Amino acid sequence: MSEGPDRRPSPEIFTEAAEILEALSAHLLDAERGLSVGRTDPDTVNALFRGVHTIKGLMGMAGLAAVSTFSHRLEALLDRIRLGKQTFSPDVLDVLFASFDRLGDMIAAASEGTAVPDPSSILSRIEGLASEQKAVTAVPLADLIEMSPAQTSVLTEYEEHRLRENLREGRTIARAAAVFPLATFDTDLVALTEALKASGEVISTLPSPAGAAADQISFHLLVATGDSAEELRARLASDPRWSSVAVERLNKTPVSPARQAERETAEAEGPAPGPAVPRADAAAHTVRVDIKRLDRLMSLVGELFLLKTDLARTAVEMRSVAGARGFSADLQKTWRVLERKLNELQDRIVEVRLVPIGQIYTRLAQVARKVSREAGKTVSFQTFGEETELDKLMIEAISDPLIHLIRNAVDHGLETAEERRAAGKPEAGSLFLGAFPLGNHVVLTIEDDGRGIDPERVLATARKRGLIGPDERPDEKEILDFLFLPGFSTRETVTEISGRGVGMDVVKRNVAALSGTIDVETEVGSGTIFTITIPLTLAILRGLVVDVGAETYAIPLHAVSETLMVDSPDVQTIEGQEVILLREEPLSLLRLDRLFRLPRVEGEESGREGVLYVVVVGAAEHRLGLVVDRLRGQQEMVVKPIGDALKVVPGIAGATEIGGGRVVLVLDAEALIGEARRKKSESVSR
Repeated sequence: MSEGPDRRPSPEIFTEAAEILEALSAHLLDAERGLSVGRTDPDTVNALFRGVHTIKGLMGMAGLAAVSTFSHRLEALLDRIRLGKQTFSPDVLDVLFASFDRLGDMIAAASEGTAVPDPSSILSRIEGLASEQKAVTAVPLADLIEMSPAQTSVLTEYEEHRLRENLREGRTIARAAAVFPLATFDTDLVALTEALKASGEVISTLPSPAGAAADQISFHLLVATGDSAEELRARLASDPRWSSVAVERLNKTPVSPARQAERETAEAEGPAPGPAVPRADAAAHTVRVDIKRLDRLMSLVGELFLLKTDLARTAVEMRSVAGARGFSADLQKTWRVLERKLNELQDRIVEVRLVPIGQIYTRLAQVARKVSREAGKTVSFQTFGEETELDKLMIEAISDPLIHLIRNAVDHGLETAEERRAAGKPEAGSLFLGAFPLGNHVVLTIEDDGRGIDPERVLATARKRGLIGPDERPDEKEILDFLFLPGFSTRETVTEISGRGVGMDVVKRNVAALSGTIDVETEVGSGTIFTITIPLTLAILRGLVVDVGAETYAIPLHAVSETLMVDSPDVQTIEGQEVILLREEPLSLLRLDRLFRLPRVEGEESGREGVLYVVVVGAAEHRLGLVVDRLRGQQEMVVKPIGDALKVVPGIAGATEIGGGRVVLVLDAEALIGEARRKKSESVSR
């Protein structure tokens, strides 16, 4: 992985490189949007160049020569683009997308200590572009603007290119001369630069020996703008800080009619918002923390909650001790304060773990772009809810299911341009990805306006595979659930993009592993919506503790919708399945003692005679009533993984401690719902 066997690059290097690469992917999508309207923002290209340059340096420090060399070649391509020596065409954009994908794979492999992928195929494409460089004509700048050779000679190659490019596009080139006090010139210069950027592009900033006293410093800023020099001067004068800034026009030729029309259109539409100005001290108030450290903190908080529970029990027991009632009251007060502080500490740690889900939107947008090009389809990918916050680990875990759904939506859901024209739809298919908070959960939706899923085809395939009898007619929801079975597909042909039925069962399994649910809504000819609901975090949970026979279990509270006391005569058996009516809707029951084959406890009262305790888990149509013997109450819990011996037992998500050193199993509501549906299908088939 590195040049020497003892060199171990810091994990922070790879974390920083991955973050930079994520930002670069967003810039590349911005560049594609600019290219589609005929003009790419030079700041975007510069951001791409700077980001790759930084990654090159990081990989060099890590001793990863192969990754650093590839970054250098990519940096050279971006440098040619920013200097106007390489036309920024769709072909170049494709090479950049492929290069960033390969760079990400190389960094990930180096981070994991595995073999770094070979970038030679991408390098060949980059070299092929180098042979297509533009010939740059050098018309003397003195023929174009009012600047002396002494002044133009100090411009960098990039600054001269941007000056020529803006002149070619017919923009006004203005010089803004400002004088600042030496004590504050650095912050004043930044503020003036941002003010000028609201009107155009700041090409160059140079100190000037003229017009400044001994305690002052003068700067000349070259600005390319769609405004006239008079309009720029008036805009600056509206701010008292810049009323003394002198502005003069340098163009030797008038603004082109096309540019003048563009400027008038922009004025009619209103001023565009200026770029956000980052705070200078933002970096000083930010620290990168390994998520594993937060996990350890959360585990400690969970253990403190257990101690709090023991403290409460001790306070109650002391009431019956002679002479200790006063101490018991004091202990209870301390317990209440501790509980409040622990809840606050838990909330603050959870907040630290939360990040905007928009962090993975760029990656998903690239997946949609890549898959649509492979499928030969035009797709408009739109997102909303980027600011919705979710646990960092949850975001990483949910990205794979979302990628599966996007690939399937483009390949299976959206029609070709010809099919869409025949159906009276726009040639470009629409794909929407959204997120919004819902209580302690986050809801993710992926919606397309494609052909939809035909339940009749799904039903026919299920019957063909023997999953359902020839005379059975389940409802549409049950039919669509067949899509999540391993290897299930209604397609006769296999594509390289999404295969045949590979992925949907993985999607459901991965979502269930996050204690989430997935639902499907579809209409033939109109499209499909997949809705994923997952908890905000799984770092620490509240659980409902229940007894079943001699055993005690914990059920994550986010999976519990309500608890019921049901009279035994109200339980009916329909097609071998016990059900009750809950608000006029049938609710299937699952007796945990039978599922786990637990012996009954002789001579022990199990609730009121003739009454069942039912815990309703799930949401919407995915609901199930778990029959238990007792409800102990709620408490916080930290879920720990279980050993291999229990992984084969359906419905077990992990283990947790409930106080007094007692460890109990945590139930997986989604898996129990699936187990109940499986038993129902077996009963019906018999």
